[in-house]
Amino acid sequence: MPERAATFPDASDAAERRRREFAALLGEFRRTPVLVPVDDDDTLLTADLGGVRWIYAFSDESALARFALARGEGHREWAYQRWLGARLLDVTVPAVGVPCGVALDCADGEDGMVFPPVRGVVPDEVAVDVEAGTGDEK
Repeated sequence: MPERAATFPDASDAAERRRREFAALLGEFRRTPVLVPVDDDDTLLTADLGGVRWIYAFSDESALARFALARGEGHREWAYQRWLGARLLDVTVPAVGVPCGVALDCADGEDGMVFPPVRGVVPDEVAVDVEAGTGDEK
């Protein structure tokens, strides 16, 4: 009986599967209205981490409530605006003026999602992985 070579999933197959999964999640986010908390001046609530400004966004009021509780601020009322995910990524992120992405449901651990400022997520002119002026990858 001839020997068979063992077949193992190729690392590139796994990477491609992750890219497809992320693209599907990104597409869903772009089509979905999300809740974006604001302060008294209607300024979006953000955090700076790792050289990136992250706009907080939440899939629903329950996710926003979990965030408020995690911050120890569950006692106060949270004002928010409803934004389409595409508007956050295509209009708001470029207007921030620094590398910026969106953190969705950030109090939910692995169930949360980040949309970083990279090519394919935000416009190329503000993507951190694109060489300024050339459109080439860094």
